[in-house]
Amino acid sequence: MSFINILSILLFCIVYYLRTNLLYEGHKMLTEKLYMAMNEQMMLEFASSNLYKSMASWCESKGFKGSAHFLNAHAKEEMEHMEKLFGYINKTGNRAILGTLEAPKAEFGTLREVFEQTFKHEQLITKQIFALADLSLELKDFSTFSFLQWYTAEQHEEEALFHEIIEKFDIIGEQGKGLFMIDKEIGNLLRKH
Repeated sequence: MSFINILSILLFCIVYYLRTNLLYEGHKMLTEKLYMAMNEQMMLEFASSNLYKSMASWCESKGFKGSAHFLNAHAKEEMEHMEKLFGYINKTGNRAILGTLEAPKAEFGTLREVFEQTFKHEQLITKQIFALADLSLELKDFSTFSFLQWYTAEQHEEEALFHEIIEKFDIIGEQGKGLFMIDKEIGNLLRKH
């Protein structure tokens, strides 16, 4: 083996080491605090998807087909939110970590209770997203703050949507054919939003 070949191999090894160990590992765009908070949010979105799937199953078992369809679609949307965070975390030079989830609640008293809980849950998600946005500003991480603006707008829509559903219970009422009409209206919301 010639001196040039040995030198080329040595140079390749040095460059490879620098790229994989020093440059990549040393250049993480999220602080540890923000990285942990982003992972927690990702897991909250994942848990939201599971919760809405559980609610959809309950609705289906009670004959609320429109609500089941709506909640299944919403569960998919929450999973997309999780995947978006997953991708962002990885693109910042960090690694998204999926943890274990507790089983979501499976039993509900009424259809109204299901949607009151979804509304409260969306309010929790909004609070967490706002805290993440505040943290990113505090840390002067403007890229992450910009990324989170999509989530803040999305949460505004989500809360408005679930508030609209709660209002349907108040306007239509739950007596007689009221629940049938509410369930049908909820199923039709997918076409509007």
